[in-house]
Amino acid sequence: MLGEVLGVERRRRWSEDEKLEILSEVGVGGASVTQVAQRHEITRSQIYGWRRDLKKKGLWSPDRGAVFLPVDFSAAQAPASASAPSRSGPVELRMSNGRCLRFDSGMDGEALTRLIRAVEAA
Repeated sequence: MLGEVLGVERRRRWSEDEKLEILSEVGVGGASVTQVAQRHEITRSQIYGWRRDLKKKGLWSPDRGAVFLPVDFSAAQAPASASAPSRSGPVELRMSNGRCLRFDSGMDGEALTRLIRAVEAA
């Protein structure tokens, strides 16, 4: 006897939008990958695979919706004399993907944004 068929295997197809929606549930209200996977009757490894695949396609970023806002420190500091050069210093940014980005605080905001996006995409 070869074996008995106990049921029909169910194979679901998920659109990229559905995958993104499920991925975005992780962390909301403290929801873990395991909890989200159980809620949608999928495996944890499926969620991690979707993350990897969608990130390669440029559709997923762990900090989607992050916004960089300009900050004006001059209002909080004592007025500098006209002849004093503006100071800049090193800044270290630890990113959610574990990478570390070091740059000068005087770096142009648009250039910094492009740099961060390039590091995230790598």
